[in-house]
Amino acid sequence: MAHDAPQATGPSKLVIRNIGLILSGALEKPILDGDTIVAENGKITAIGRFKDVNTEGATTVIDAHGTTVAPGLIDSHVHPVAGDWTPRQNQINWIDSYLHGGVTTMISAGEVHMPGRPRDVVGLKAMAVFAQRAFWTLRPGGVKVHAGAPVIECEMVEEDFKEMAANGVKLLGEVGLGGVKDGPTARKMVGWARKYGIQSTIHTGGPSIPGSGLIDKDVVLEADTDVVGHINGGHTALPDDQIRCICEGCKRGLELVHNGNERSALFTLRTAREMGDLHRVILGTDAPAGSGVQPLGILRMVSMLSSLGDLPAEIAFCLATGNTARMRQLDCGLIEVGRSADFVIMDKAQHSPGKNILESVRLGDLPGIGMTIIDGIVRTQRSRNTPPAGKVPEVVAK
Repeated sequence: MAHDAPQATGPSKLVIRNIGLILSGALEKPILDGDTIVAENGKITAIGRFKDVNTEGATTVIDAHGTTVAPGLIDSHVHPVAGDWTPRQNQINWIDSYLHGGVTTMISAGEVHMPGRPRDVVGLKAMAVFAQRAFWTLRPGGVKVHAGAPVIECEMVEEDFKEMAANGVKLLGEVGLGGVKDGPTARKMVGWARKYGIQSTIHTGGPSIPGSGLIDKDVVLEADTDVVGHINGGHTALPDDQIRCICEGCKRGLELVHNGNERSALFTLRTAREMGDLHRVILGTDAPAGSGVQPLGILRMVSMLSSLGDLPAEIAFCLATGNTARMRQLDCGLIEVGRSADFVIMDKAQHSPGKNILESVRLGDLPGIGMTIIDGIVRTQRSRNTPPAGKVPEVVAK
């Protein structure tokens, strides 16, 4: 089982030089001018040309060899349980495998697969606090797992949300996976959560596993959660007219997941773009689930939305990074000064017909990952899961 990766033990300075392309993660300016990034003590301190930034005193120097540096990918919808193990598929090291797919941050949509998951109020609150504490202490491979997302039940009162928030809980599991499946009750509890700084997500579409149920547009709109979870279904999507109604009827996050209906994902993307609301679109996998674990799920979503959704690749990467970071109030996901130094370094896959990484993704190919970095520390080098990259970065000094 993968355990937490080493942390920096003293002052650190990372320099990534000879970068061919910097993807910012920001829709308003998805490509940055520069060939060098500097990070000190886990935070980005400079982005620009090598000759213009201070690289003295580096503790780690990476020669990117002309490859692409992007923010570490964020999976907005996972279902962790305990450490790097999932009982849903009885697999270990699934989070570490996601790291090899470029994912450096994960957001729990509820620890619903916990064997014997308590459904009484005391038990579900205790499990949420435990999950939040455990995953922030243990970071498999260095991946930041924001967990502790209770599945709400009808017996809960406002004081329960106040208590959870005071103990570090910042997320709700998918509304609809527990006993709360109606609009009025959901709206009341989502309001309590929001009052105490807890973000909310709702299950959207048909039942995904035994215990879940249909959540249609009326419930979604009345509940008014911060994120419309898997609007493209998990797996079964709502009809197009209901999806459009949700897109137009609220201004909350529109989450597209790998384990959903691909046609509905493309329909949602087109609708959001027509509305000028691409900033609302974020990406997740909704795994582990009945369809398994998808280490390359976020990359596959980026490639699918770009190639079939006629979306420039540099914009598609924003949906998996900066959009989610801003919506989830995270300090990663964007390459800008002051943000966490979480990066994925990539290049077009060997033998892809694309002339460069952006064209290859636009043609539907996955990039090859050569390195992941979290908090300014190299976590992986050549990915064991992606196609081999045409060029790979190299640690030249440490």
